[in-house]
Amino acid sequence: MSGPLYLAWRYALRHPAKTSILVAAIALIVFLPVGLQVLVGQSARELTARAESTPLLVGARGSALELVLSSLYLESRPPEPTDWAQVERVEATGLARAIPLHLGFQARGHPIVGTTLDYFDFRGLHVAQGRRMAVLGECVLGARAARALGLAPGGELVSSSETVFDLAGDYPLKMRVAGVLAPSHTPDDEAVFVDVKTAWVIEGLGHGHQDLAAPDAETAVLAREGSSITANASVVEYQEITPANADSFHFHGDLSAYPISAVIAVAPDAKSRALLMGRYEGENESQQVLRPVSVMDELLETVVTIQVYVVAAIAIVSAATLATAALVFLLSLRLRGREIETLVKIGGARISVAAVLASEVVVVLSLGILLAAALTLVTSRFGSAAIRALLLS
Repeated sequence: MSGPLYLAWRYALRHPAKTSILVAAIALIVFLPVGLQVLVGQSARELTARAESTPLLVGARGSALELVLSSLYLESRPPEPTDWAQVERVEATGLARAIPLHLGFQARGHPIVGTTLDYFDFRGLHVAQGRRMAVLGECVLGARAARALGLAPGGELVSSSETVFDLAGDYPLKMRVAGVLAPSHTPDDEAVFVDVKTAWVIEGLGHGHQDLAAPDAETAVLAREGSSITANASVVEYQEITPANADSFHFHGDLSAYPISAVIAVAPDAKSRALLMGRYEGENESQQVLRPVSVMDELLETVVTIQVYVVAAIAIVSAATLATAALVFLLSLRLRGREIETLVKIGGARISVAAVLASEVVVVLSLGILLAAALTLVTSRFGSAAIRALLLS
């Protein structure tokens, strides 16, 4: 290390508070725009990866972004409901495989996703413990949901009622945990998966109750007309599906009209996707079909636009910080006037004294840039994990 640089280094060590503040300021000036760029890029990859793996989404007409966020990321409020007939409609075209999604309910803060077993194969979800749901009233937990709830196969989980005083609508259903999924590092880790019919039971569209033909149910019978039995309000409805009462659970009306939130249409190729999208182009069409990746690209364009303004604001703040740092150096020179004068009197050339002072600036700038590089490296290394944790929180 040369003489001026050594003296500059010793001066920096002799004044740690001043040096630390200046280094931190320089590091932030360099890191903020670069780190923001890294985070935006990683966020874009995290958000679009799931959208790119989902060919098409079918749902009721409304907000495309709301449909994508709720169906793919299990966020946002549920979209406008569609019906089971849309599953049959997609399957009938022969252009895609239909995977239904029923959203909107929760169990202790975790979203309940009503779907079919095809969803697990489509998302590449594997059971780490237990098995997939097989009968009405069973559920499969995502890895993070199981850990947060402290549940394992054989445990029980109760769905949350939408309202405190819900006398006619959905009611809590005690579900048995059939299995726990392996971590996938996606929103699926936070979910509670059930069969669509189980979701309908939670919604109050399907129910099971005591056998009204049994002698002990006489007090619950309002009227009998041949084989038709009308129950009164005292009939006991089951809030848990067990092998003993599973046969009593049933649904009334046309199942095609039963609500679901969306349909994932898994088309095998681009031609099939284009043909299927063409089926939903009518003026009186009540449904929409969209490519999730296109919706997310539009969202990211907005994010990038905002990023430009943020970077501009950072540039203004950085200029002010640099000006402040320069002022600190100038004030330091004035305060060190006698020190500089002494160096000259003991034989130090003015150019050597200037080299020492310039070296102090170089030391501070170098330390600041090194710190910024370290922060950028940490961001690029752990940014994706932090983004996933933020998305799943």
